[in-house]
Amino acid sequence: MGSSRRGRHGRPGRRADHRALLALAVGTGLVVAAMPLSSAAAATAGQLRVDQVGYGTNDTKIAYLMAGASVSGESYQVVDSSGTAVASGTVSTSSRGSWNSAYPDVYPIDFSSVTASGTYHLVTSGSLALTSDTFRIEAPSTLYGGLVTAGVNFFQNQRDGSDVITGGALNRQPSHLNDAKATVYNTPTFIAGSDGDTGDQIKGNLSPLSGAAPVDVEGGWFDAGDYLKFTFTASYADDLLYSAANALGASAPASLTAEAQYGSSWLNKMYNPSTKTLYLQVGIGAGNESSYGGDHDLWRLPQADDSDSASYDKYAARNRPVFEAAAPGAKIDPDVVGRVAAAFAFAAQADARSGDTKDAATELTDATTLYAQADTSPGSTLESALPEAYYPESIWHDAMELGATEIALAQQALGDSSAAYTPYLTQAATWASDYIAKDSGQDTLNLYDVSAIAHADLITALKNAGNPSGLAVTPAALIADLKAQVASGASTAASDIFHEGGNQTDFDVDSHTFGFISTEALYQKASGDTQYAAFAAEQRDWLLGDNAWGTSFMVGEGTTFPDCMGSQIPNILGNSSGTGPLDVGAVVNGPNGTDNFSGGLGDLQDGMVKCENDAFTAFTGHGSEYVDDVRSWQSSEPALDMSGSAVLAGALQSALSGGTPAGDDFSLAAAPAAGTVTAGGSTTATVTTAVTSGSAEAVALTATGLPAGVTAGLTPAAVTSGGTAVLTLDTTGATPAGTYPITLTGTAASGTRTTGYTLTVTTGGTTPGGRTYDASTAALGGSADANSCSACADGQKVSSIGGSGAGTVTFTGITEPATGSYTMTVAYLSVGKARPAVVTVNGTPQTVTFAETSATSYSVIGTATVTVKLTAGSANTVEFSGSGTAGAPDLDHITV
Repeated sequence: MGSSRRGRHGRPGRRADHRALLALAVGTGLVVAAMPLSSAAAATAGQLRVDQVGYGTNDTKIAYLMAGASVSGESYQVVDSSGTAVASGTVSTSSRGSWNSAYPDVYPIDFSSVTASGTYHLVTSGSLALTSDTFRIEAPSTLYGGLVTAGVNFFQNQRDGSDVITGGALNRQPSHLNDAKATVYNTPTFIAGSDGDTGDQIKGNLSPLSGAAPVDVEGGWFDAGDYLKFTFTASYADDLLYSAANALGASAPASLTAEAQYGSSWLNKMYNPSTKTLYLQVGIGAGNESSYGGDHDLWRLPQADDSDSASYDKYAARNRPVFEAAAPGAKIDPDVVGRVAAAFAFAAQADARSGDTKDAATELTDATTLYAQADTSPGSTLESALPEAYYPESIWHDAMELGATEIALAQQALGDSSAAYTPYLTQAATWASDYIAKDSGQDTLNLYDVSAIAHADLITALKNAGNPSGLAVTPAALIADLKAQVASGASTAASDIFHEGGNQTDFDVDSHTFGFISTEALYQKASGDTQYAAFAAEQRDWLLGDNAWGTSFMVGEGTTFPDCMGSQIPNILGNSSGTGPLDVGAVVNGPNGTDNFSGGLGDLQDGMVKCENDAFTAFTGHGSEYVDDVRSWQSSEPALDMSGSAVLAGALQSALSGGTPAGDDFSLAAAPAAGTVTAGGSTTATVTTAVTSGSAEAVALTATGLPAGVTAGLTPAAVTSGGTAVLTLDTTGATPAGTYPITLTGTAASGTRTTGYTLTVTTGGTTPGGRTYDASTAALGGSADANSCSACADGQKVSSIGGSGAGTVTFTGITEPATGSYTMTVAYLSVGKARPAVVTVNGTPQTVTFAETSATSYSVIGTATVTVKLTAGSANTVEFSGSGTAGAPDLDHITV
């Protein structure tokens, strides 16, 4: 946010009502969280921070070395997935400043010269020997596309009602079905300063609204980590989803457009155009605290509410109240009207483009009817939620600009005449002019300020109309205001140690930071000016790990991300360390001012699963603190507007780069990729899956091509991509000897992936030899060098075999009792891809391709068998070298 004009102790209201009362819970979802060794480790002499998701091929690429004391002569290397250093240099001796007393110096490491797509990590040497998290370098559309698919996944997990997406890691079930016949109540009176100064305690009892029939408000999205549903936040989130889909056009994922339509279908329930009644919210956060409670008094799975018959929970669970924004036909505060009218108009645009003109016309009528009900002379307090402190809003010209603009665009999409849409263009221009004159500079794109989207779309609508003259604002003025918003963040980032453009000591820094990424794309598209492109990339880097805490703030994106979010469903379904099912795509509030934690986190609420990650406390600095704890509503609660901002940022930047966001996809590998078993025995291998783009998904595993007498078992038979299974191959004594290719198949919604496993069956008897020779003790030539390997037999492996350094490993003294053919088993590591090597036995070479052992891990050892001809005695030699200029796999040992 641009300033603290709203006093974010109000926003806590929506997240703070959960605040003083109940700390919110862990968000976890579609993959399994693991604590990395480098990012969230306890404080040490140094930390190395990177964007854990990755960098665009042509991005400015900056890592940060956080040092416990000044350093000089420190060197760094950028290492690819084969272990080869592709760039190196000396760390700058110019510190960007002190982060805190433990890290008085932070040094930038610029490795922008690395532009080839691939998987990398950084290492430093000198006084600090550090290794960063791995990251990708790839096309910006791929990097940003992942934000879209992950963010949409969060919205799917937030669904309420009967149309939830069942199953999956969070095992969502239909909930709050009684919302289909909800009772409308009079607006209650709230007790000022109650409930830890949230002001959400209700005075007295709720009273049904006289003459109001029950309403169907079933469906929609949960607002945040609780189960309340607000028209204000849902309409803003829906505006973001539709804007993202518009930006991507035909490339928009089907899941994105479907989720936007899901949101507008619920908003249609919240507005009755016949009676001109807009409903503001479903549920109450707190009750009167004597005879009845509210949503925030409970910690449970949402489906439990439908059978909760406790008298105290009557309004919190089974029979949730609904409240009007104003009396039927009366004027309504414009901040809500503009956002909801825009959502209806966005839906009309989408239907018009698809040829569904009938529904588009209905949606457009709803938009114009509601828009006409806006009170454009409101009081000083705008009612966006009950109580107002949940979402304290004070500006509204931006919302009305957005509503009028999207109505005009919908009319243009339907082919209406200029006489129909010009009045809305005129009004949109007036509201834009008023915003620029009265509101600009107070905030930037986030839940409370939609001017960036409104300005950009108004530029489009004006262009469609031939840029008519005589309006209150010109395209040039709109572009100038977009530039001013981006420039405000860029100015802050220039002096920030980690180049963050938002306010890390106030609420919603993550939402604002994603907003800067979106606004830069909108400005660049409108103006052609790319001067802030690097700033936008810096904001993405900060959000995804290149920050003081070394964590991504979006679940499932990066190596380290929130484990212990304030969100009930994943908290209850997870475990005490936050490594249960993950709510992929959830974006949390992020760092916040240390004063917002001064009262502590409080006790666990009944039903909460304890989950706390204390690894980040050492990185509190500059008045900013990040706490990953189920009780930490100040920094760890997710919400619709947070993830929606990530979806929009991803879509706009992906579209700007001319790419299509990657959909869900996964890889499949077996380690080892081959095994030998004596007939009657069994062997095992680990089947590994990984998310290669988009979100994690369910993958069913099968094995085919089995020879007679061999059975295969996969435990488990289905995993979520990112998970592993164990392949067990059992043979019988009658299984014929031979070498058999077996196909392992993973089947998911995104498609099918296969990998091979080679099974060699031998007959019984004693195999001559059986001696093991470690690579680290062999004769090394060229660039080959021994280095540590925790998974290797003797704690070391040999790397840099082959390649430009022509590294070689020569095993001598291999002893066998008789001349003949022998099976040599090679233990190796080939991370990220398969690699060839030339194996020369007693002067006779053969080229062998070694399968990938893991996509990213150097802790997985693979084995492969090679038939070699040896002579009697100890004069045998085996040499490993590269094939051409290609690098060979790393070697652990051989057994002959």
